[in-house]
Amino acid sequence: MTADLHGSGLDALSDVVSHTATQGVPTLYAPRAGAVTAGLLFRVGRADETLPTAGITHLVEHLTLHRLGVSDLHYNGATSMAYTQFHVTGDEDEVVEYLNSVCAALRDLPLDRLETEKEILRTEAAGRGGGPNSQLPLWRYGAQGYGLSSCNELGTWTLTADQVRQWAETRFTRDNAVLWITSDHAPDGLDLNLPAGTRISAPAPTSALPVTPACVRGDDGHVVFNAVVRRSTAAAVFADVLGRALYRDLRQEGGYSYAAEADYSPRDTDFATLTAYADALPQKQDAVVGGFVDTLARLRAGRIEQAELDSARAKALKAYDTPDHAAALLPSFALSLLLGHRLLTPEQSRAELHAVTVADLREVAREAWADGLLQVPGRDADWAGFTPAPQYSQVALTGTRHQSLADERVTLSIGTEGVSLLTPGGPVSVRYDACAAMAARPDGARTLTGHDGFSVPIEPTLFRGVTPERIAAVDAAVPAEVVVRLPARDPERIPQPSEPEPELESERARQRRGQDGTAGRGWTAVLWFFGVLAVAWALLGAAVTVDEISSAHTDGARIFLFWFLELPLLWNIRAMRQRRARARAGT
Repeated sequence: MTADLHGSGLDALSDVVSHTATQGVPTLYAPRAGAVTAGLLFRVGRADETLPTAGITHLVEHLTLHRLGVSDLHYNGATSMAYTQFHVTGDEDEVVEYLNSVCAALRDLPLDRLETEKEILRTEAAGRGGGPNSQLPLWRYGAQGYGLSSCNELGTWTLTADQVRQWAETRFTRDNAVLWITSDHAPDGLDLNLPAGTRISAPAPTSALPVTPACVRGDDGHVVFNAVVRRSTAAAVFADVLGRALYRDLRQEGGYSYAAEADYSPRDTDFATLTAYADALPQKQDAVVGGFVDTLARLRAGRIEQAELDSARAKALKAYDTPDHAAALLPSFALSLLLGHRLLTPEQSRAELHAVTVADLREVAREAWADGLLQVPGRDADWAGFTPAPQYSQVALTGTRHQSLADERVTLSIGTEGVSLLTPGGPVSVRYDACAAMAARPDGARTLTGHDGFSVPIEPTLFRGVTPERIAAVDAAVPAEVVVRLPARDPERIPQPSEPEPELESERARQRRGQDGTAGRGWTAVLWFFGVLAVAWALLGAAVTVDEISSAHTDGARIFLFWFLELPLLWNIRAMRQRRARARAGT
């Protein structure tokens, strides 16, 4: 194969790697000592899906590998945002057998396994959890395209055999694939007979951020920054400079973080994602955020030492000095070919590395800052120039209003244009014509998610007056193709309006009102005590009075003092009787 593909000439690599076409599949190969490794890449990934079909590419991958079963062969499949790869390491015969099995399965997927594999994917997702960077794609792109990596694979509930078959037939084609092999030849016996198709360009990016640089609040213990930058050698070098700077500033000098790093990852033909991360203990979070921002600001201001550039450049150059470096570069070459990115020979890459200057890094730093999205724990970072990302929709849609049974400050509006959740902080709205997906339960629950990533849950049990008729109105307005029918829930999992802390409320009642009789009995006991004391004191006062009157020298002051001290006792008895009466009445 000598023809250009998407403007990238393979002939430029002729002195580095060999290339041919295997039944129409571009094949790159270069020798390496030891076992043979191969990767079959297809230009299809999660970003090509929609929210209702999310997981379909992953599902094809699982079905493809099912027939291989349990084996000592080291193989795997991986679905990323822009591509899917089937990977294997073994001797030449094992690699050929694996690749032939993958292509045979893609031609005839074992769709009798569909429901089982769906459940396996749901189980995998439940155990996988989300990393500290898991929600940033949703904030940046919304619930579509590259933002789908933040979303559940809803398609694992409703995808049909016909949908999965069609996806495989149109995306997993010979014209949408590239094969690489660490060998000095394309092995005999390869059967990559895949259907013809077209090379599918990477999806165009969407945006859910009206302004950048922006910030969002995240979980404690994590500070994350990402930005989309133009793919370039300088940007890759800058990622290493940034990672080293964060490690030095936050771990070595500040002692605030254990992990502090940065990464550069190609997103599509022309752009890459720059990601930086640092962890923190709760008591050190403010210091980590401050140090993190200071490091970014320093690099953006151009305060980059030549030594920082030299260290990063030397590290990158070492990759071209290793034995079998051509074979090591095969995955990178294959991905660039697949995405239509320019192909550089090792000599060209070395030359570009040597040409990178501190001024180039400063320009990348400014580009990254301008497009930055910063996730910080607990609070916003507007003090550092990052605008808080929208927490609420710009408009509230009008319609019938349904007050929350759990929080009187919250109201659900169901209208002809869409639905809104009206909260004290602001509205969250999803228009029917901008609905990415609506999850529907048999019990009437609905969750509408907009392309911008905002979601409005409708739980009939939690809002007053959400009748089946109102749910039917929503169902009629939402496009059928975005509806995802979920299975019935266990009745115990259907949310119910919570009482205002019933156990705590009853305890308060027992303390304040004596509703269980405890308070009433307590006041009665105290009342009896003071009553006995008042009677005893009165008897003592009477005895003193008689004694004084019968004596030759009556002491009137003594008599007055005894009876005067009786008055507070009588006043307290009266007050306690009133309190006991109020306790018994519950007021």
